[in-house]
Amino acid sequence: MKAWLLKDFGLENLQLDDVPTPVPSAGELLVKVGAVSLNYRDKAIVDGLYEPAMIPKPLIPVSDAAGTVVATGTGVSRFKVGDRVNSTLYSRWIDGAPGPNEPDYCFGAPLPGGLAEYMIIHEESAVRAPDSMSDVEASTLPIAALTAWFSLMEFGKLQPDQTVLLQGTGGVSIFAAQIAAALGARVIATSSRDENLAKIKLLGAHEGINYRQRPDWDKAVLELTDGKGVDLLLDVAGGNGLNQSVAATKAGGLIAQIGFLSGLQATLDVIPLLFRQTTIRGIAVGHRASFERMNVFLNQHGITPVIDQVYSFGEACQAYAHLARGPFGKVVIKVAE
Repeated sequence: MKAWLLKDFGLENLQLDDVPTPVPSAGELLVKVGAVSLNYRDKAIVDGLYEPAMIPKPLIPVSDAAGTVVATGTGVSRFKVGDRVNSTLYSRWIDGAPGPNEPDYCFGAPLPGGLAEYMIIHEESAVRAPDSMSDVEASTLPIAALTAWFSLMEFGKLQPDQTVLLQGTGGVSIFAAQIAAALGARVIATSSRDENLAKIKLLGAHEGINYRQRPDWDKAVLELTDGKGVDLLLDVAGGNGLNQSVAATKAGGLIAQIGFLSGLQATLDVIPLLFRQTTIRGIAVGHRASFERMNVFLNQHGITPVIDQVYSFGEACQAYAHLARGPFGKVVIKVAE
C-alpha cells in the first residue's frame, strides 16, 4: 500500500512510500482509510516538538481517521466488513479514568496512524462513524470534536444558563462553540482576527474579543460578565497566558487546559489561583465511551464539522503547511477517491 512515512523530524522528511499492507490479528480490523484530519499534535510530531523520544522512525503519522472495514481478525464481534468506523486517539482508553500509560498506545505516534491507504484498529478502539457524515467529515471527530465535548460535558458539566470562553477559532474551539450553543449556553470567543470572530458568531458564539486589540482580554471578559468571569474556560494556548485564564474565570470556576500553542511551560501566579479557587484540569481528548455519547448529541442537534480545506492524498505536505498557517476549522486529507 501507499503510506506517508515520517523518516526524520521536519516536514521535508515526510515522504510517500510503498509499505506492506497490514494483516489484522485476532480482535483487529483492517480499515480502508477514507480520510484523515490534521491536529496541532500532528504538526508538533513532525516538527519534533511532541515527546520526540517516543516517536519511532519511520512513522505513519496522523491519529484521526475514518474509513471502511475491509477485513477482520478472528474473534471480532463489534464490527463487520462494510462498517464505517473512526479511530480514537487512545487505543486502550475505553471508559472511566485514564491509565498511567495511555500515551504509549496512541495512534499516529507511537502506533502507526492513518496517513496511509489502510490501517489497523482494534475493534475495542473503533467507534462507529456517524451515518450522517461522510468520511471527510467524520475524520474531524476523534481529537477536535471529542476534546471539545469532553471539556464541556464530561469535565465542565456545562449547563444551559452558564457561560463558556473559547480561545481561538481552531478545530476544538469551533466544535465547542457548536456544542455549547446547541446546549443553550452563552459562548464568548477570542481571536486575533475580526473576520474569524464574525464566522464563529454564525456558528453559535454570542460575543467575540479580538485579543490583538485587547491584550487585556481577561478584563474584557469581566466586562462582558458583570465582573464575575466565565463558568468554564477552554485554554488552548498554554504558556503564561494561563494567568489571564484564571483571571477571566469566575470564583470557583473551571479551566480545561487543552493546548500549548503559546508555550509548554507556564509561570503561574499562585495567589490569584488560590483566591479564585480555580480548578485547572489537563484535558487529553477523551475515551471511547465519551466519543459514542458525543456522536448521539451531534446527530440529535444536526451539528456538522467546519472544514477549511480538503487536500488529496498526494498533497499531505501542503495540508501540513496549511495547518501551520492557522485554518478556520479543520484541514482534511482525502485518502480514498
